[in-house]
Amino acid sequence: MRLVQAFGYGVAMCFGAAFGIASAQSDPPRIPPWAAEVHHLAMKVHDTGPASGSTGVFPPVIPQVLQSSDPTGTVETYNLGAPTDTTANPFFQSLGANGRACATCHEPRSAWGVSVSSIRLRFDQSAGTDPIFRPVDGATCPSDDVSTLAAKRNAYQLLLSKGLIRIFLPLPATQLANGLPRDFEITSVTDPYGCTDLLSDPPIISVYRRPLPSANLRFLTECAPGQSTCAPLSIMWDGREPSLESQAIDATLGHAQAPQPPSDAEVTQIVGFETAIFDAQEFDNDAGNLHARQASGGPVALSQQEFFIGINDVLSPGFTPEIFTLFSSWENVPPNGINAARAAVARGEILFNSKPITISGVNGLNLFPNDPLGANTIVGTCGTCHDSPNVGNHSKKLPINIGIADATPPVLDVSGLPVFTVECTESTGPLAGQKFVVTDLGKALISGSCADVGKVKGPILHGLAARAPYFHNGSAATFEDVVNFYDQRFGIGFTDQEKADLVAFLQTL
Repeated sequence: MRLVQAFGYGVAMCFGAAFGIASAQSDPPRIPPWAAEVHHLAMKVHDTGPASGSTGVFPPVIPQVLQSSDPTGTVETYNLGAPTDTTANPFFQSLGANGRACATCHEPRSAWGVSVSSIRLRFDQSAGTDPIFRPVDGATCPSDDVSTLAAKRNAYQLLLSKGLIRIFLPLPATQLANGLPRDFEITSVTDPYGCTDLLSDPPIISVYRRPLPSANLRFLTECAPGQSTCAPLSIMWDGREPSLESQAIDATLGHAQAPQPPSDAEVTQIVGFETAIFDAQEFDNDAGNLHARQASGGPVALSQQEFFIGINDVLSPGFTPEIFTLFSSWENVPPNGINAARAAVARGEILFNSKPITISGVNGLNLFPNDPLGANTIVGTCGTCHDSPNVGNHSKKLPINIGIADATPPVLDVSGLPVFTVECTESTGPLAGQKFVVTDLGKALISGSCADVGKVKGPILHGLAARAPYFHNGSAATFEDVVNFYDQRFGIGFTDQEKADLVAFLQTL
């Protein structure tokens, strides 16, 4: 079934910040060549605590192909800059004052992000001394007690349970840099950690978010043909960083607590490594090799995927809802043995591309009259918010709030997160009198605009099986939670079989 057209172009559903599940194979799984070294390092940490200067969990060399086991198979990194010496590249080196490096929160076995399973293992093996556990942002508040193991478990509870890092941002000034006034006020805060301080100068807002992966970044930065330069897509959930270079600098100064920024040469090496790695599922425990029978799964095919900023934009002429074609060759496989699993993956891919979804009330898309589609209900598919072919992010900037940031979203677990009541202060217009109750102000903490409350970007949909949980706030523990959220939020009416097929597909990305 094809996407139902609306206003002359297709619009599709947002399976936002979620998805992906692993891979394995029908043959015996290949053993990662660095697995023994990582096991050795893990045992050393378990026995003696992290060695001085230890910044994370990774092999001594990142080869061209690097594999790691995950809950549903194998995730693989394809490194165009191989080999990368992790003892020399600043991505893996501590450039700050607290022992952290970029790789501390972006580890290969978690698809260059973090996973709760990995974080819990690191906590247990290091008794909470691993560099990811630092009060500045790993704890719910820098003032948390971390004097005992029990105190550390409490202080790092959001990191351990949802993979969340504290993001602390100043409330935008009353008068913004663009000359416009901030048009909202935070009228109440329920913060179980007391880490938001509206009385400080400037007021500091603490929210909690998942680190985004540092792989597949070409799909945020590649310019359209004929353009030598262009602004990248949103690099952070709220779009606050203008470039990968600025992100590397700010992360070093903030998360790593460096007394001075990294050098130009160090920034160049960090960004060079990040933009050379592609990560995706390579094997699935049920469907096997993800490029068998002419399929196109895995990171090598991903590295060759055509992309430029604006490709197949859902709000532009020429959009096609056939977003993913990785497993189209599995659509007519004989339904026996391993092929039954492959057929489920292919059915899930078709559902992603074509299941009609009635979309309404999405802030940033069709909630207010000044949204791109006005305040109009439309019919779309998953590709409305994930339109980049075989990648799944939005090919132009489109920060939206589909309800994940709400204080009471369906299905999702937002327990333990602060709750903010935000009131728009405009006296006229569509936002006059509007009130939002959210766990994260999203882009509004950067723009100062009430229209941006709760808006975040949609992520690239690859390698996600290795870094559960899902969404920017870790509120979906499983892919089933993700699918059920969308099903309830938009009244889709998925059958049990369709849910299972979607999960089968998403876990192979």
